[in-house]
Amino acid sequence: MLTAATWFHRFYMRYSLEDFHRQDVAASCIFLATKTEECGRKLRDVARICQAKITGVDPGQIAPDSKEVDQSQTTILLTEEVLLEALCFDFVVENPHAELVGLFDSCNVDPLIQEYAWSLAHDSYRTPLCILYPPKVIAAACYILAQRIYDGPNSPSLDARISASAPSASLPTPPTHKPPSPDASRFAIEHYSFNEAEVLSVSEALNILLEFYSVQEAQPHLQAILSVPPPTSTPKLELYVPAPVSNNVVSSTPALEGQHGRTPNSSHGGNTPINSVAPNGPF
Repeated sequence: MLTAATWFHRFYMRYSLEDFHRQDVAASCIFLATKTEECGRKLRDVARICQAKITGVDPGQIAPDSKEVDQSQTTILLTEEVLLEALCFDFVVENPHAELVGLFDSCNVDPLIQEYAWSLAHDSYRTPLCILYPPKVIAAACYILAQRIYDGPNSPSLDARISASAPSASLPTPPTHKPPSPDASRFAIEHYSFNEAEVLSVSEALNILLEFYSVQEAQPHLQAILSVPPPTSTPKLELYVPAPVSNNVVSSTPALEGQHGRTPNSSHGGNTPINSVAPNGPF
């Protein structure tokens, strides 16, 4: 799934959401990832699960030989051709989870911090971090944020945790005026031997993660994350816009959905592959 999510982001670096429906692209990314990651699945099974997710019904209620599944298979294959071109046939994908494993093995990390960092790394794929920064930067950001959540609101800020550490007294360098970082969080920075530019990237990644959580629907388990102030060492990015709250959400939902529960057909563009095969299909 991590590989498929990376390709999903890469695809929309080259194409617009108005040209290719995100559900078609997502299904094609998953199908291609099952092949490149050597965990193959039948096309019909992928199409059937895709239809189950779109319609919100149990997969067992969808017949494998139904018309909808056949059309979904066609869409996946046609979109896969465009996906391969967008990826330039580059199937190598690295993820921050592998970096986190190495980080955990290098020091005695509390299991709860490991769980937090692992979950943050999962959620990072709901942001464009995987195409903006290398895996080790994302891993360091997840680890530092996880430890800040674990330490609580009265612990050092994120700025302090990624600040430059004081130089060794044995080095002929002037003293730094930046506050020393807490040793545990600073371990991630030192483990990867980050330079100043990479530390800045970690700060930017933290900003993106915190911004992503700030626009999510309020949930009790997010309160600890939402209480963390973002780093001030980098300007705050504006990648997400909170969804507008409407009193007519429930009544307007049926009008916004396409056939079989699919999102609006207006999000299809002229380049959507299925348009050339079944323009009047259920998608």
